Amino acid sequence: MSEQARHNARKIGLIVSLFLFGLAVACQTKSGDTVPTPDPTSTNPGGIQFNPEPVTLRRPANFPAPVYDLSQNPLTVQGVALGKALFYDTQLSRDSSVSCGFCHQQFAGFAHSDHPLSHGIDNKFGTRNVPSLQNAAWGREFFWDGGITDLNTLFIAPITNPVEMDLKFADALARVQQSPKYPSMFKSAFGSDTVTTARFLKAISQFVLTLVSADSRYDKYVRKEAGGELTSDELAGLMLFQQKCATCHATDLFTDHSYRNNGLPTSSINDQGRYTITLNEADRLKFKVPSLRNVERTFPYMHDGRFTTLEQVLTHYTTNVKDSPTLDAALKTNGKLGIALTETEKAQVISFLKTLTDNTFLTNRAFSAN
Repeated sequence: MSEQARHNARKIGLIVSLFLFGLAVACQTKSGDTVPTPDPTSTNPGGIQFNPEPVTLRRPANFPAPVYDLSQNPLTVQGVALGKALFYDTQLSRDSSVSCGFCHQQFAGFAHSDHPLSHGIDNKFGTRNVPSLQNAAWGREFFWDGGITDLNTLFIAPITNPVEMDLKFADALARVQQSPKYPSMFKSAFGSDTVTTARFLKAISQFVLTLVSADSRYDKYVRKEAGGELTSDELAGLMLFQQKCATCHATDLFTDHSYRNNGLPTSSINDQGRYTITLNEADRLKFKVPSLRNVERTFPYMHDGRFTTLEQVLTHYTTNVKDSPTLDAALKTNGKLGIALTETEKAQVISFLKTLTDNTFLTNRAFSAN
């Protein structure tokens, strides 16, 4: 079997597994797994008061409306705390060496700066760069190819992936159920100490939903807040960005959530991107447009981490775009490939991109393991 065929077979197997897990989650939700409205007088069968404290999802004034349906998974102090514990728990990997937080590092915008490709159990490597988890409440689809369409099922994939955490999902649930610290946390968050698929996934989602990055200098600039002053070079870079980059990196989320072929030559991995999900020829070599928030910290860049600096990224767009049948129209104008930028303009764009660094987000202890 060819490498591409094996890749496609693994992809199909993952999709089938996630579909079955999705059915399980749906069934558990229908049986009363959502967080009920807090009632100070209510008690669970064990006689312990169940009164989760609501948490309001932060909605920055310069962001569009979030797309995550909070009515199906209301945020609570207890649910977020449980999700954070699970996010940083290494026992969710086969040999208890890797956690979600191992690859999604806070200082790197919850991306992974240590390696170009995902780095998991037994020092194994995947085939794609680790995407950031920031501002997930505004995402409709996840992964570079959009293969996951529900945040609540996202976490099954890395846990069960043989080159990431390599643990059967049923075993992950069993380990959590048997851990002395979790039953009371599940009871506080969901009114029951039983660890179910839906509760496990909803809890991690609750923590990830709190990872909102919206306090960069750029944010303060557009919201006219203190500390939002931009230099002349940064303002020039902003103007250039709006003219030449915002077609794809749109809104203050800095992504339009589309899939595009940005003219990268194929590597030895021969990753076909969105095509592996849709099998539509028009989707060959198309990958999800990433947000550029905290882009100064989320290196290396592109779906395979081939570029280590922003300068290399802009050099690609100005001189190295490769033509192909699915190349994005924004990168081919009047027969000319790429984006026209002088060296001075590239430096100005990079100056602007660095104003998207949100140091408050990157150092917030509420998001860290400790």
